[in-house]
Amino acid sequence: MTLGPLMIDVQGTTLTEEDRELLAHPLVGAVILFTRNFESVEQLQQLVADIRAARSPPLLVTVDHEGGRVQRFRKGFTVLPSMRMIGRQYDLDPQAGRLLARQCGWLMAAELRAVGIDMSFAPCVDLDYGASSVIGDRAFHRDPRVVSELAIAFMGGMREAGMAACAKHYPGHGFVVPDSHVAMPVDRRPLVDMEEDLTPYRRLIDNGLPSVMAAHVVFTEVDDKPAGFSRRWLQSELRGRLGFDGAIFTDDLSMAGAKVIGDMPARAKAALAAGCDVLSLCNDRQGVLQVIDSLRGSEDPLSQVRMARLHGKPGLSREALYASRDWQTCEGAVKGCMERPDLRLNS
Repeated sequence: MTLGPLMIDVQGTTLTEEDRELLAHPLVGAVILFTRNFESVEQLQQLVADIRAARSPPLLVTVDHEGGRVQRFRKGFTVLPSMRMIGRQYDLDPQAGRLLARQCGWLMAAELRAVGIDMSFAPCVDLDYGASSVIGDRAFHRDPRVVSELAIAFMGGMREAGMAACAKHYPGHGFVVPDSHVAMPVDRRPLVDMEEDLTPYRRLIDNGLPSVMAAHVVFTEVDDKPAGFSRRWLQSELRGRLGFDGAIFTDDLSMAGAKVIGDMPARAKAALAAGCDVLSLCNDRQGVLQVIDSLRGSEDPLSQVRMARLHGKPGLSREALYASRDWQTCEGAVKGCMERPDLRLNS
């Protein structure tokens, strides 16, 4: 059985019969986990094993685990700093900032791989314009050169730990104030004024970026559709001008920023038509069922190849990981960063 384009959630800390039935559907190819799916490290490891056992080849198991305020699992995992904290370390000492970014990427990925999770949707490469209510300290920096350097280091750490990175939120969510979870953000800048936002993507693609998540933001001077539903953004710009050949994820199709497209089946069809490989559909089980009914026979062989590349590489067991010098060094560096006072440079 091949992997389908749908990425869905599961209801709790163990799989229900309905969960199992949906995971076995050929249109489902990935699962995203949330805090509600976590009770303990041991329970999480069993849940992931059960998800992976539901299909062959196994489903892609994912999570949003960036660090800072977006970290789904905490007890039993290292608490990671926000990306802004890494950016401030770079301002004090660029070499130390790059090292910290690599250590955070490695530590996050290694701990997740040790419980069987394939990938985390990180790093966030939006620029810190000081405007966005949802990005904020999730951004490394305002300077696209710094964001690029830190994101490349973070991605390199993830790669060393056996995990594929996912840059988000393409082409940029940092300039607009509204949160696309609850509103429809509109960015009125022309494409020529967005070169800084695109710089991290260009640099990451040059360094082998495996996947991207598209933003539910409308850039009116480029297209009247949100980026994740726009062939202009995904085909002409991302695949064409930037030369990206990895997997494209939608942001959650249940978010307010996607509603402008129509009902859930319309959103799914529009995202596929625009060139998305994976459709994220969370916290809306009825929507999942509607999309499954409407997308029969929609598997794309090229998308399946891109998804298959995202499976995590074999990693250390938790016991071997925690005993390793690499984990002890990275965990110590991250803990030291978290314990330092929040220093700011004088303007």
